[in-house]
Amino acid sequence: MSDDHAQPLIAHLIELRTRLLRCLICIMLIFLALLYFANDIYSIVANPLVRQLPEGSVMIATDIAAPFFTPIKLTAIVALFVSIPYLLFQVWGFVAPALYQKERRLILPLVVSSTTLFYVGLAFAYFVVFPLAFYFFINTAPMDIAINTDITKYLDFVMTLFVVFGFAFEVPVAIILLCWSGVTSPQSLKKKRPYIIVGVFIVAMFLTPPDVFSQTLLAIPMCLLFEIGLFFAKFYKPRQEAEDEQEFDE
Repeated sequence: MSDDHAQPLIAHLIELRTRLLRCLICIMLIFLALLYFANDIYSIVANPLVRQLPEGSVMIATDIAAPFFTPIKLTAIVALFVSIPYLLFQVWGFVAPALYQKERRLILPLVVSSTTLFYVGLAFAYFVVFPLAFYFFINTAPMDIAINTDITKYLDFVMTLFVVFGFAFEVPVAIILLCWSGVTSPQSLKKKRPYIIVGVFIVAMFLTPPDVFSQTLLAIPMCLLFEIGLFFAKFYKPRQEAEDEQEFDE
């Protein structure tokens, strides 16, 4: 590799390292700021289950260190979620110089919308899915079963659903990127719509708890978001076509 090629590569690697360090520092600062409220944050996340528990039932810790470490683990995850706008900003700052001017105008709305959709997915899981799912689980339990959920297992369960719904709500962005990159097209996706809908319900079956409420509440929004993605994908020309037009204009 010649020096002319090595220098830009080294510069990109240095910039990448700098941006990664900024991301880590951001997450750490938010984590430290939230650490004092770790128990309160866990109480907020546990609230959808606590409200559904029968009278006299409480959450328990089967590990002696769980009451200390579990809220801290949750706080670290929350710090990561809160940092997402800044993390995406750093990603945007790294890739933007390699894009054409027209591409920057198209990608920036995707960065903003992907952040918004992720948070909407988290809110949908917390305010809609959790109450229905926990109500179903608790009210279908045998009469002689005492429901006392372990706080660590509860955290693992809700974090899985948070991630599933957060990324599931990114469907429009994924469709736009697939069409923009030339992998597929809105016309092709429309023809495959029946198969995609069936596939969505199958995916929801595997990603959510084994109850019809959670599966349906994941599949239906994904189908609606699929239609939204198809609509907006029409405004994004395939990247190769856009590059050809850019070169022709120049």
